[in-house]
Amino acid sequence: MKSKAGPALQQGKYSFVLVFLLVPVGLYALYVISPYAQAIYISLTDWTGLTASQTFVGFDNYVRLWHDEQFWIALRNNGILLVVVPAVTVMLGLFFASMLNVGRRGKSGIEGVRGSGVYKIVYFFPQVLSVAIIGVLFKYVFAPTEAGGILNGLLSAVGLDPLAQPWLGDPNFAFWCVVLVMIWSFVGFYVVLFSAAMQSIPKEVYEAALLDGSSRYTTFRHVTLPLVWDTVQVGWVYLAIQAMDAFALVHIMLGISGGPSRAGDVLGVALYRAAFNRYRFGYASAIGVVLLLLTLLVAVLFLRAARRERVELS
Repeated sequence: MKSKAGPALQQGKYSFVLVFLLVPVGLYALYVISPYAQAIYISLTDWTGLTASQTFVGFDNYVRLWHDEQFWIALRNNGILLVVVPAVTVMLGLFFASMLNVGRRGKSGIEGVRGSGVYKIVYFFPQVLSVAIIGVLFKYVFAPTEAGGILNGLLSAVGLDPLAQPWLGDPNFAFWCVVLVMIWSFVGFYVVLFSAAMQSIPKEVYEAALLDGSSRYTTFRHVTLPLVWDTVQVGWVYLAIQAMDAFALVHIMLGISGGPSRAGDVLGVALYRAAFNRYRFGYASAIGVVLLLLTLLVAVLFLRAARRERVELS
């Protein structure tokens, strides 16, 4: 005789799971999925953000985007950030983390370079500063000489006056100043992240590589990088998502217009300008939807491109 307890327990298990999932899934749908759905709908209207009525205009906002030259400038700048910031940040983070953890052979075996504890604090220091403070700080660093710009002052102090520039006032330099600041502010976090991954690698592995006559570059390429690749992959995707934003730094350092001739414009600033300066919330929502789709596409592509066979220590 078969027991009826089995099906009853199965049914009870499903009811238990359903009850506990109902509230969090409902909250997620309400506060995460719902705003996305509303933004997509608003992008299909001519809403100004100041009225209760909205007129459905279909894909008119997206057609305007396609013919908007400034949108393509902002998109190009986001593309540059997407390529340059993650690549340079990850390379610097891996290099510094490698030096701080396996930079030399000491009396007790493989260890970091001298003073690595101090260097870790120095590298991580930008993480304790908010984006607003970093933006204001470097706005004064790159300020013109007449305004007491720190960089131009240092150039003058060492006799390099011809190199002094109105960095944030020149379309050729303004955007690249923001790129440098982003890299500076991100590197410290990834040094710590990659250091944590490297510390989990047994030092005996490096000792064996040295005994086999491997150079530092060969050891890094064939030992360190494969063993921390999962961490690098996650960091790369997160950096790509951060690079697609860049709103705060551009807005603080270059202003709502995106700098001189709007040469440093990015999609986040273009969205803000359309919504709160021109009161075209429908058009701004269209920019937001494009930014959302690009971010999702970039995350998927980066994950697929960085996929490789997992290396494990046996």
